[in-house]
Amino acid sequence: MAKERTLVLLKPGTVQRGLIGNVINRFERKGLHLCGMKLMQLTDEVLSEHYAHLAEKPFFQRVKNSMMAAPVVAMCWEGVDAIEVVRTLCGPTNGRAAAPGTIRGDFSMSFQENIVHASDGPETAAVEIKRFFKPEELLDWGSCAHGFTYANDEC
Repeated sequence: MAKERTLVLLKPGTVQRGLIGNVINRFERKGLHLCGMKLMQLTDEVLSEHYAHLAEKPFFQRVKNSMMAAPVVAMCWEGVDAIEVVRTLCGPTNGRAAAPGTIRGDFSMSFQENIVHASDGPETAAVEIKRFFKPEELLDWGSCAHGFTYANDEC
C-alpha cells in the first residue's frame, strides 16, 4: 500500500465560525500526516480554474463568491489511502445528510456552506495540490508516530 497526498480546503465559513482547530484535529487524530498548510485569500481567477467543472451551472458565481468571502486554510495531508480516508471523515457534500461523527455531519447544515473541500481522486488531488501549493511549500518529514499509526508492512 502506497501513501498518497490529498488537498483539503477549510472553507470561509469554517474560518469565520472558529472551527479550524476542530477540523484539523479530526485529521490528526485519524493519523494523517500534515505536509503543508497556509491561510490564503482566494481570487476569482483561482476559483474559476478550481471550479471550472461547474462553469455552466447557475450557482457557479455564488460558489465563487462564497469561497472569496473570507480566507481559507489550504492543507495537504498524506497517508495510506489518504484521499478516501479524508472523504470518509468529511462525509457527504450535503451537511444535512451527513452522519453525526463526520466533519460535515457535526458542523454543517448546508450543501454549499459545508465546511471543507476535499479532493475526490488521485488525479484531482495532484492537480489541486499544485494549484494551491508551490513544491517548496510541501514538506517531507518523518513523524515519530508513524510506527504507531501503521503496521510495518502497510507502507
